[in-house]
Amino acid sequence: METYEAVISRVEVREYSSEKIPDNVKLKILEAARMSPTGLNLQHWRFILVEDKENLKKLAELSTSGKWVAGADFAIIVLTNPKYPFHLIDAGRAIQNMQLVGWSEGVGSCIYTGFKEREMRKEFNIPSELTVAAVVGFGCPKKKLVGRKNRRPLSELAYSEKYGEKFRLI
Repeated sequence: METYEAVISRVEVREYSSEKIPDNVKLKILEAARMSPTGLNLQHWRFILVEDKENLKKLAELSTSGKWVAGADFAIIVLTNPKYPFHLIDAGRAIQNMQLVGWSEGVGSCIYTGFKEREMRKEFNIPSELTVAAVVGFGCPKKKLVGRKNRRPLSELAYSEKYGEKFRLI
């Protein structure tokens, strides 16, 4: 799948089939995270691959907004170092890379950021100097997803030179 096509077609997927994702695809997804840029090239993020069904259920139990992750084939807990003011931007870049690579391989995904932090730290042995930026669930979509995203036109979102100035490229 071409990069632009992946960007304009990828949607959030919260319902997954029971199909297993091959290890080589999981590795590609994690490599995409590793290859994402970070501020000052610090590479401060860390990633916990969660594949065990009991651990996926535990992620769901500890979530306030991602109960659906129990049905994922696997999840990745994205950790960053909050001492860097750009840590969440770096997390977003890694997550976007993972989701786009997954999508290009037929793997759907969704993120959540609501969780019970203290319990999550204990359950997944997360060091105190790192913070949970997000959890990303991955799996084969339960139903075939077709069509394009419902987005506002660019003319309502982009401006030329100054805010409020008509966008000239369209």
